[in-house]
Amino acid sequence: MTSSESSRQERGNLGQLLVIGFLAVAMLVYIGLIGVWAWMIMRRGGGANIGLGLGMIVLALVGLWILWSVLRNGYAHQRLAARAKALGRDLDVSGLPTMPSGRVQRDAADDLFARVKAEYEADPESWVNAYRLARAYDYAGDRSRARDWMTRAVSLEKATR
Repeated sequence: MTSSESSRQERGNLGQLLVIGFLAVAMLVYIGLIGVWAWMIMRRGGGANIGLGLGMIVLALVGLWILWSVLRNGYAHQRLAARAKALGRDLDVSGLPTMPSGRVQRDAADDLFARVKAEYEADPESWVNAYRLARAYDYAGDRSRARDWMTRAVSLEKATR
């Protein structure tokens, strides 16, 4: 990677971080407003108002939990990607044929998946292999399995620290 490509990549990451930060702050403001509105409704008294206010507070708490979970998982996945890249084991798909949308063509993704799955089966306790398998599932279009395997990769990586 040339220095201009590296610089472009860093600016891209900064832009992504700014968008994530903006959306997280917007979500926190919205959750805060829900809490204020809930308090205002509950102060009016009456069973229905108190019930509605408590329901809004529960929804705000669920929103906070979702925000925390998404940010925590995103950070963990980025950490794995950086560590795999530092080890030279990141899944490189730059040479694979793509569709006009930019996604890897199905046949190429299936071939990549078969190769990565064989690597995983050779060493199933390696977090890097589980990470690569999660990425291969993603490229093959199986998002739910990709999430499951990424969760496994994070757990395996934590166990090695």
